[in-house]
Amino acid sequence: MTGPGFTRTRKPFSRIALTGFLFALIGMGLFAAAVIGYRSGTWFVAEVMNLAEWAVYAAGLGCLLSLAGLVICRPGGGRRGLIVSLLGLVLSAPLLGMTARFDYAAQAYPPINDITTDREDPPVFWDMPNPIDYPGGATAELQRAAYPDLAPLTLATSPEKTHVRALDIVKGRGWEIVADVPDEGRIEAVASSLIFGFKDEIVIRIQEDGDGSLVDIRSRSRVGQIDRGVNAKRIRALLKDLKQDAEG
Repeated sequence: MTGPGFTRTRKPFSRIALTGFLFALIGMGLFAAAVIGYRSGTWFVAEVMNLAEWAVYAAGLGCLLSLAGLVICRPGGGRRGLIVSLLGLVLSAPLLGMTARFDYAAQAYPPINDITTDREDPPVFWDMPNPIDYPGGATAELQRAAYPDLAPLTLATSPEKTHVRALDIVKGRGWEIVADVPDEGRIEAVASSLIFGFKDEIVIRIQEDGDGSLVDIRSRSRVGQIDRGVNAKRIRALLKDLKQDAEG
């Protein structure tokens, strides 16, 4: 209000709101640096994960301070900074949400990273840079308990036709094809995660089964000991697409 005897006073800016925004910004910056560092080959996985952890801490603090800023800077409050507090939440929320899903998946799925439809005679990687045998033993038991539905797929189509269809599906997913050997009924490919570009290896084995074909798939993660269910989901999706394509 202005006029004789009145002085218009501007509200002070909230330091809490500003600090929350800055920490959220730092968190996103650290996370972006971790992604760029790994994709460019500058940093190893351990360094990247350590930096990403600090990014989450910064984003978490930024989120808490931004929430406090919303209270302090609410309409009718004694401080300015409502928009800055909202920006702090917008910056920190995606990283915290992704971390929450990441941690939940780590608890919900078994601590294994190599999944196959045939635990007794799993498909073999022949053309990957560092081919590793299926671990079997405890890994196979954990897989059986967690993913009892994963099994070889029997199709009425010939191995040759099934191979062509499997290759089309792999190409449609944008995976890097490492090996395509129709005579052996073998396809090897690499799938990359969306953000960090972590590599997962996939091998599809197609064998003759009477007048049709028998399909086995194996999917393993190059990085880490826990895949958080990703490989099993990938195998299910491949089997589903192959079955639907054959039936269509």
